[in-house]
Amino acid sequence: MKKIFIIALTLAMAFAPISMQAQTERDGIEMSVSGITLSITGGNVHIVGANGEVMEVFNLTGAKVATIRIDSADKTFALNLSKGCYLIKVGKIVRKISVQ
Repeated sequence: MKKIFIIALTLAMAFAPISMQAQTERDGIEMSVSGITLSITGGNVHIVGANGEVMEVFNLTGAKVATIRIDSADKTFALNLSKGCYLIKVGKIVRKISVQ
């Protein structure tokens, strides 16, 4: 009985439909942690409350692509990156962005 149940469960899992959902680019995403607000619109990153922090940009393999020191409380940066996915880290905030 146990064998039949395992075989039936294996077959059900093998032929079950898989649902995938593509993530689309969202403009104007805003995230706030520790008083730092990070919003991304297109290729621009707007940071509020991170005076003296460092913004680091990494590609998905973990290689650091850019390092930018934030010298004011309200700063906007234009990221000139090639197509692909990147991680932006400011303080304790880490955001994934997609450049298309």
